[in-house]
Amino acid sequence: MTRKWRRALPIILVLAVAALVVPVLLERQGSDQPQQRQSRRRDNGDPVAVLATTARLADVPVYIEGVGTARPANTVVVRPQVDGQLTKILFTEGQAVKKGDLLATIDPTIYQAQLEQAKAKKAQDEAQLENAKRDLERYSRLAETNSVTKQQADTQRAQVAQLEALLKADQAAIDNAAATLGYTRITAPIDGRTGIRTVDEGNLVRASDSSGLVVVSQIQPIAVVFSVPQQELLRINRALATGPLKVEAMDNDDREPIDSGNLQVVDNQVDQTTGTVRIKAEFPNASLALWPGAFANVRLLVETLKQVVVVPTGAVQRGPKGPFVYVVGDEDTVSIRLVTTNQQDDRRAVIASGLNPGERIVTTGFSRLAEGAKVNVTAAAEQEPGEGAPALRRAGPPAPEAAAAGQRQRGERRNRPDGTPRPAAPAVPAPTPSQ
Repeated sequence: MTRKWRRALPIILVLAVAALVVPVLLERQGSDQPQQRQSRRRDNGDPVAVLATTARLADVPVYIEGVGTARPANTVVVRPQVDGQLTKILFTEGQAVKKGDLLATIDPTIYQAQLEQAKAKKAQDEAQLENAKRDLERYSRLAETNSVTKQQADTQRAQVAQLEALLKADQAAIDNAAATLGYTRITAPIDGRTGIRTVDEGNLVRASDSSGLVVVSQIQPIAVVFSVPQQELLRINRALATGPLKVEAMDNDDREPIDSGNLQVVDNQVDQTTGTVRIKAEFPNASLALWPGAFANVRLLVETLKQVVVVPTGAVQRGPKGPFVYVVGDEDTVSIRLVTTNQQDDRRAVIASGLNPGERIVTTGFSRLAEGAKVNVTAAAEQEPGEGAPALRRAGPPAPEAAAAGQRQRGERRNRPDGTPRPAAPAVPAPTPSQ
């Protein structure tokens, strides 16, 4: 092969491939254009299947939510106040006790002896006082007849006063010994529930022991401490000035309240490192749903919006001009309506302006909607039980009309414009490492 043919061979191969491929592409493009035009006509003419609901009037509570920690209303570490052997333990771990219930006893022998000793000392001093009083009476009569000097009578009078003061000290010693003896009976200082004891019966305990015998915690009622942003302080203080504020503790899924209580105190300073302020609420905890040390989802009711327009949050869309909704008209056509939201969470939104109660709005199916588009409302959102605002339920299977339309569209995509089936696309082989 000459050099001239070797140079021309690649050009000839490219022209041959182009001659084979270009007609096929033109034929396929010509066959696809009618289908695309038919699809656009179908999109412009057929109603769009959507879900819709009705804007309603409802009372909407406004909550400030947070995560707090449950704490006992009161906690006491029960420690021995005297040294001695622990003779009896009269409680079980985890037992609910009342204030004054006997929890344990310490061997009282030594302290009983000290009390008896103090009583005996007082009896001895009382006898001396009686003798001194009789001497004083005699000295006083003799001093009147100048049989003894007045100095002797005054000295005896001072002796009586000294013994009277000594009797008061003896009584104080008796009271102290009786109190010490009483410390051998360890009682519950508050109403609450006992924890796990740290000392067993028979051990020697001391007043200097830091661990104590057991911890008694008052969990009915129980407190929950949580933090809120400092920006909410003004609204909380205004609401607190009108009366007690309700606080609800929620379950783990944050769906249902497990207990309801009242706000007790707002901390007197803001944490500068986090920009939050601590709040303490108290709950009766009748069912023991809250436990000390556990985290709790709480929400503080600061306000209730009366008779406002409420829609599901999913119905409110965002656009360049702000929030808007699709309003369904009388002829099942939608129009775009700009709205202003006042309060919004993950379930519902409060519409401040732009929407009237009773108007129908689209909640799902926005991808094919435009101003003036025809819609087919296949289902409606229902109102949540026990609340005045509507909420969406999980969508069920599509309506028969929508399912049939989807089957027709899938069939049209699988067939040519003339109705004959399209051939399956050839499988492309995977490239080998050498390629």
